[in-house]
Amino acid sequence: MKLYLSFLLFSITSLYAQQFPTVDFIKCNAYVKPDFNEKSISGTVEYEFVVHKKPDTISIDAVAMDFDEVKINGKNAKFVNSGKALKLFKGYKKGKNKVTFHYSAKPKQTLYFVGTPEDYQIWTQGQGKYTSHWLPSFDDVNEKVIFNLNIDFNSRYDVLSNGLISSPLVSDANETIWSYSMKKPMASYLVMLAIGNFVEQTEITSSGTILEYHLDRRDSLKFEPTYRHSKQIFEFLEQEIGIKYPWEVYRQVPVRDFLYAGMENTTSTIFAQDFVVDSIGYNDKRYLNVNAHELAHQWFGDLVTATSGVHHWLQEGFATYYALLAEQSVFGDDYFCYQLWEMARQLEQAKATDTEPILSEKASSLTYYKKGAWALHVLRSDVGAENFKKAVKTYLEKYAYKNVNTDEFLAEIQKVSPDYDIASFKKNWLETAGFDFEGIQKYLKGNSFIEQFYEVINSYQIPFADKKERYEALMQSDVYTPVKTEILYQCKSVPLKEKQYLIELAMATDNIKVRQAVAQTVGFIPSTFQDSFETLLKDKSYITREIALFKLWKSFKDLQYQYTEMSNGWEGLNYNLKIANLTLKLVTKGIDPNTKIEAIAELESLTKAPYEMIVRESAIETLLTLKIPSEQNLISILDATMHHKWQFVKFGKDKIRRLLSDEKGRQDYLAIQPKLSEKQQERLAQFLKETE
Repeated sequence: MKLYLSFLLFSITSLYAQQFPTVDFIKCNAYVKPDFNEKSISGTVEYEFVVHKKPDTISIDAVAMDFDEVKINGKNAKFVNSGKALKLFKGYKKGKNKVTFHYSAKPKQTLYFVGTPEDYQIWTQGQGKYTSHWLPSFDDVNEKVIFNLNIDFNSRYDVLSNGLISSPLVSDANETIWSYSMKKPMASYLVMLAIGNFVEQTEITSSGTILEYHLDRRDSLKFEPTYRHSKQIFEFLEQEIGIKYPWEVYRQVPVRDFLYAGMENTTSTIFAQDFVVDSIGYNDKRYLNVNAHELAHQWFGDLVTATSGVHHWLQEGFATYYALLAEQSVFGDDYFCYQLWEMARQLEQAKATDTEPILSEKASSLTYYKKGAWALHVLRSDVGAENFKKAVKTYLEKYAYKNVNTDEFLAEIQKVSPDYDIASFKKNWLETAGFDFEGIQKYLKGNSFIEQFYEVINSYQIPFADKKERYEALMQSDVYTPVKTEILYQCKSVPLKEKQYLIELAMATDNIKVRQAVAQTVGFIPSTFQDSFETLLKDKSYITREIALFKLWKSFKDLQYQYTEMSNGWEGLNYNLKIANLTLKLVTKGIDPNTKIEAIAELESLTKAPYEMIVRESAIETLLTLKIPSEQNLISILDATMHHKWQFVKFGKDKIRRLLSDEKGRQDYLAIQPKLSEKQQERLAQFLKETE
């Protein structure tokens, strides 16, 4: 599931409870045609359904849609379009039925049109947003359907959806119909669509599953670092869970400005473009945890689905924990223990305000995900790994393609471990808010790294001179990286002269994260340390290079021009080094005025689509910080307030309100008002009125 989603998912209304299972929808055959220019979608849908007991009304969720040609069992049917659902009253009979209709919509959410007419993507996010905004379907997760989608779109693009694909059918010179089919049912929130200019690579696992990896065509050289260890973690999860991957194919595709880190649509995970990296970027931001998390959901969430938000941890807690187990198979036990400790620390810090238990629809994402993972770790540790695996396997087999609740899972644990006090576990971990940080320490003991890590943490108040020798010894040892980085952060305020040898030892480790900690914790750089510090500019980390570049530029004024020239052509991760270089060009003495003008133009271009919000936000902030007058930047800030990502919207709102609160900023916006589109003018008028 999307990582750290903070609001309620899977709510079930009384209407749904009345309809299901009285009426059971079996299969959906849909023909859909998205339109980027109109930001719309239309199509023809056929549902097969079984009436077990005739209801007064049958509802298909459909938000702000238009319908015509509604037929039940081949005959014209009367219907009501409530604006939220297509309601059917007559024409169906007890037993098997079929309803067909044509629909059209301009979705305000769930189906997103991203980019420019020359460079765009279309993609969906069903969970938390509801697929019923773009495809008539079911918000009730207990209504599971076999979905088969036929997507008609421009032949120049690649179209992805759920399930197996048959040979694309060219409908005319410019259009292709892409046909995808599923064999097993799933909840509607797991239906997906992704359209873009993608390239593909494939692998076949030892159990015979085809793994499809997709990337934007511009990123064709980034397959290996982006998808590193994918096959390994797939095969690990099959072995650890004890059940073969339950679907026919597994594909993954990154899209721009995705709402979350990733989403586990059945057979077809969508994830954020931010995770597409080269071999250096892999050391700064890797997809592996999200990759494993979304893959685990193919069992926990897609195969078996929680009946309601109360039991949401059965999806998020499981996916988080099994992702960590998968990472343990790649990075080892020390990594596993450190991640458990980090989760525990976050839960401990949040317990004062995180006051809902796991079994609550109001629980936070932190609770569902990380406390849920910790609950499973405790359970697995208490009953034993083999018993836990046996119970999970039985649980998944028993409820495959169905919906589950917490008691049904715990019942399987009780069967393999009859003497285990499952009632106390449920009360302490699932029904009680907060987090017992001291109580979980026994589950971390026995790992030598954790013991050394605690030693360093508990030495915080000890004077540096008294722990210097011990810290130098640890820095030269093979202790796991977090111990060494914690030492450096703990000694940040110690003068460089006093910790010089410790820093030299840290630099000599050749460990990317340890050296990055040096870059972050050393302040002003003396000339005696210049040569050593400059080696950080060649580290295999774009983050380290950016930090080092700015610190060297600031520390050696007579070399500022050289450092600026040195960084020409750098791009980095999400353009971090490019923006750093453009920034230095604008503040460095001796840079040609025309070069400065070109730098401003480049920054302005980075504030606009099709660049992702993380890039646009950084470029906007740079222009504001440097107080460079820019009409385009003002327009880009305004556009940010109309973006589909709430984080970018908030950023834009904060900036425009601050600018409009100042008379100069207000006049700047009034001056460009005639140049704005109608939509932009309406949005600006709202902010002008608000800040009068």
